[in-house]
Amino acid sequence: MVITHHGGQCFKVSFGDTTLAFNPISKNSKLTPVKFGSDVALISLRHPDFDGVAQVTHGSKAPFIIDSPGEYEVGDVTVRGYGIQTTFAGEEKFNTIYQVRLEDMNMVFLGALSEPEIDPQILGDLGDIDILFVPIGGGDVLEVPQATKLAVKLEAKVVIPMHYDDKSLPAFLEEEGAEGVKPEDKLTLKKRDLVGVSGKIAVLKS
Repeated sequence: MVITHHGGQCFKVSFGDTTLAFNPISKNSKLTPVKFGSDVALISLRHPDFDGVAQVTHGSKAPFIIDSPGEYEVGDVTVRGYGIQTTFAGEEKFNTIYQVRLEDMNMVFLGALSEPEIDPQILGDLGDIDILFVPIGGGDVLEVPQATKLAVKLEAKVVIPMHYDDKSLPAFLEEEGAEGVKPEDKLTLKKRDLVGVSGKIAVLKS
């Protein structure tokens, strides 16, 4: 599995011939829009920063769109979405937390989460998390201390911060005691790489 960051909350996850796009950035966003093909597009919240499906429809790939709570199977990918009420850009909205299972790994993508409290039943369903994508930028999403406490609570093996700026990322790394972590162009993982790993912070360049 290869994970790359494309700004904001947009991540490309590739394994074999399959590509997932999390919260692709649209042309209507103030962020830089993305352009790559995906087989599955996961949209946490309807906003130009997150719902650029057209931007990940490219070449021979037209994605299966997942944009609401529920259970989905697309090829070898299994997805469960959990809806949580949130406030984004001054509006009451629903954010979908996604649990994605592939290659024997359990990924959890928190999306535009603004409050750290998650229903205990959802927490129980998430199980043992291999890779956690957590927003840390404050404002419409979690503040750094909230994000840090939630990451500890979820006990993920690898934590990938997202939705950050030049101030929130160093603050998060300091809170996590990971000031020495350097941004990487991509993260390449196999299940066996995670044996014995706990709370590793991985920062990806955008």
